[in-house]
Amino acid sequence: MIKVENVSKDYELDDGTKVKALKNVSFEVKEGEILGIMGKSGSGKTTLLRALRGVEHIDEGSIEVGDAKVTSESSQFYYNNLKKETAIHLQRSFGVWPDTVRENVLRKLYARRYFDEGDTNFEVAESEFGDEADELLELVSLTHKKDHYASVLSGGEKQRLIMARQLAKQPKALLLDEPATMACPKTKQEILDAVKKINKELNITVILVSHLPDVQKYLADRVILLEDGEIVDEGTPKRICDEFMEGMDDIVDIQNISTDEDVIDVKDVFKRFYLLTGGEVLEIEDINFKVQKENILSIIGPSGAGKTVLLRMLGGLDDPDKGEVLYKVEDKWADIDIPGMDRMKIRSKLGFMHQEFALVHYATVLSQLSTRLGYKNQDIVNEAKARAEKLGLSEELLDSFYLLTDLPETEAKDRLRQVGLDGEILNDLFPRFPETATKEAVADIFDSLDLDMDILHRKSYELSGGQKVRVMLSLILISKPEFLLLDEPFGDLDPVTLRDVTNALKTISKDYGITIVMISHNTDFIKELSNRAVFMDDGKIIDDSENIEEIVDNFIDFCHADYLKGD
Repeated sequence: MIKVENVSKDYELDDGTKVKALKNVSFEVKEGEILGIMGKSGSGKTTLLRALRGVEHIDEGSIEVGDAKVTSESSQFYYNNLKKETAIHLQRSFGVWPDTVRENVLRKLYARRYFDEGDTNFEVAESEFGDEADELLELVSLTHKKDHYASVLSGGEKQRLIMARQLAKQPKALLLDEPATMACPKTKQEILDAVKKINKELNITVILVSHLPDVQKYLADRVILLEDGEIVDEGTPKRICDEFMEGMDDIVDIQNISTDEDVIDVKDVFKRFYLLTGGEVLEIEDINFKVQKENILSIIGPSGAGKTVLLRMLGGLDDPDKGEVLYKVEDKWADIDIPGMDRMKIRSKLGFMHQEFALVHYATVLSQLSTRLGYKNQDIVNEAKARAEKLGLSEELLDSFYLLTDLPETEAKDRLRQVGLDGEILNDLFPRFPETATKEAVADIFDSLDLDMDILHRKSYELSGGQKVRVMLSLILISKPEFLLLDEPFGDLDPVTLRDVTNALKTISKDYGITIVMISHNTDFIKELSNRAVFMDDGKIIDDSENIEEIVDNFIDFCHADYLKGD
């Protein structure tokens, strides 16, 4: 059904260096089979999937899917034929229309015949495709949500809606790129069960790219292992997963124990969210907890529990409707929600890594590190205050600008544009650090994160997925923050690379006395790194424990995550 023969693909970097993404790759997939593809970050998995989809032209070899075939000599016409035979589901893709669930599927069915999804005649679509839409929604277990607007769906429901829309194209093969890697165990279980049901009932061939052994063992019939663009082995999911995990380093022999000194105090925090479209309401209430210096605290819970909202309030990026979030800095307690110099001092010692982090696409790694140190070096508050006085800016306004340095770049620029300002004002107030000093400051961080200093001169788009995550972490750690907030930023990492990052975080946090509050859905990561966890559901804390094994196991049971209970 699928035949890949001697496929090779090279990329050329800006400096002329050639990177071999795929090297002489060959394999076949039977109709109705689920083939898993495993490998470390940068091994070529996504490039291979893009080639199968027909969006990546190959340099050598051939690919056949159903009746479509492409070679290195094929024109775009033949690659377009390959696209018609396949459908792809990307991990971070949430491209749906602001319609109801059923209307989203009807649009895709209508476009299959009339080639215009944006101008769907719903009366025609209903009469011709209504029954098929209902069958697809039943297949992905969304019948009960068919009249809900897509905007109010949970993450897992949106992913299943996207699958239904892809199936509307009647593809011969469904290509999955890290399905639900970023999702909570409950959401992930729903998505994996939907894939199983699709494969069984429609006999659709599935190619599953995932670096998670639990996912491969739950879904795949057979797995191939990629390494540096080459297939190095293939076999049963258990054997290949075990072989893949053999390359994992041991857990670093460091015990991270918090002190008795309270440094974060969350008091009676309350926040309520309304959806104007009339969907769900999230109410965070009665949130009270303290964090001790050098604590590594995980916030766990299902999707929609309020974890990210709580972390953003801890970071001062969202204000609670009631309550306080206090930090102890320089032996003085201050509220991160009250603008002024005290909040700037807190923020200068705070690092925040977002789930949807993004490096500056065309900037070099060194340039971004220099900018980051300009925002966060230890003298920045006093220096920025002096510049603000010359510009006639109040302390409160200066603090408002400084808050933007902890937001993702796109969100920060959007906020500045809303008030008619250019993003360059941040560089005027917080000038870049000298590059020579930046190289010296980042050397030990790069060493701990297993990053080569040579990539300092690479641009972001020239990095692999794993390198991007570790570079982003180095941007946060280069200023040696006292507080580090992590919002599920490592979900894209394979377990081998994640172990490296976990060990590095344990070492760095111990060496520099960093207090960490993090959100993660990776239960192994939580167990390895945390010394305490709070369990949230429906906007409330339902458990708070230093017994990490017990609280994580309770979370798995709560999510009915059967895929985590297999061999």
